[in-house]
Amino acid sequence: MLVALKLYITQYYVFMTLDETDRAILNRLQQEARISNVQLAECVHLSESACLRRVRALEEAGFIAGYAALVDAERVGLSVNVFVQVALTHQDQADLDAFEEAVQGIPEVMECYLMTGEFDYLLRVIVSDPADYERIHRHHLTRLPAVSRVQSSFALRTVRKTTVLPLR
Repeated sequence: MLVALKLYITQYYVFMTLDETDRAILNRLQQEARISNVQLAECVHLSESACLRRVRALEEAGFIAGYAALVDAERVGLSVNVFVQVALTHQDQADLDAFEEAVQGIPEVMECYLMTGEFDYLLRVIVSDPADYERIHRHHLTRLPAVSRVQSSFALRTVRKTTVLPLR
């Protein structure tokens, strides 16, 4: 079964169809991005040159956004995840833009989502300990533009965490 996906690149729409082999390549690269092309080709049952062409096409089309090393947060002393719900005083575009621009400057904010519901934003903040979070809260979060309320929840432990998207 083929899945047609539409990508917006500059001013043009580029249509690329993902087939079973493309999804197999993406799944394998999500599990081990440093796999050699020889090993990847073997896994997906392609020749090395055909596999490399497909990977490059997936990169150029934007299906592969980049490659990164996943650093163990605990090993570098950042073992505490805090989920922070933020409500703004107003939801006009200027306040949303100002908040979103300012939150980009806080390195401890790992993720930021514009939400529906009672709060406007959900942040995932990573810190070394509660005192470190207090510093971030006092010096950064409460000083973000248009913030009216901040509610924090500390994660006790991680039950599931993955970077692998469920490609079907």
